[in-house]
Amino acid sequence: MGDLILLRHGETEWSLTGKHTGRTDIPLTPKGEAAAKALAPMLSRRDIVAVFTSPARRAVTTAAFAGLSNAQPDADLWEWDYGGYEGLTTPQIQETRPGWDLWRDGVIPGDAAHAGESIEQVAHRVGRLLARVVPLLDGGDVALVSHGHALRVLTACYLLLDPAAGRLFKLDTGTVSTLGTEHATHVITSWNVPPSP
Repeated sequence: MGDLILLRHGETEWSLTGKHTGRTDIPLTPKGEAAAKALAPMLSRRDIVAVFTSPARRAVTTAAFAGLSNAQPDADLWEWDYGGYEGLTTPQIQETRPGWDLWRDGVIPGDAAHAGESIEQVAHRVGRLLARVVPLLDGGDVALVSHGHALRVLTACYLLLDPAAGRLFKLDTGTVSTLGTEHATHVITSWNVPPSP
């Protein structure tokens, strides 16, 4: 049985400054590109049978730099749609909503390109993805290249936890995490591992 290999895309200007980046398609910074390239040696030692990536350029580019060929874009790996909070930082949102927390309070609707999603909607689509990719683990590892919040919700769903439990899994840009099984129980086998220096 293989592992699910989770890669959070490399750094972008918005991730660096803490802006909520859902559907806005921005590129990696040079540091983000370097971090993605540095993941390649670690990943080359794995028996990866399939690779799926968010359609976002930052995820597709990360997969390519990390040496993950034949990546298939999958819309279920998009980041949480932050709606009216797209491009804002948590402190900016809290100016009008004191104490706001994404995991508890969710988002407000935005424009047509940023309609917004509830945590339940994010969980539904990553759950759909898990239903498709978990059977592939019989043949080896499956790599998923996506975004911080989407991967955290996916992890909670894989572990059969409430989707909001994703708040407990800090996930930095340009890192690798793995999900597997122990005695038929879904477990985290590694988390938030940066590239080797």
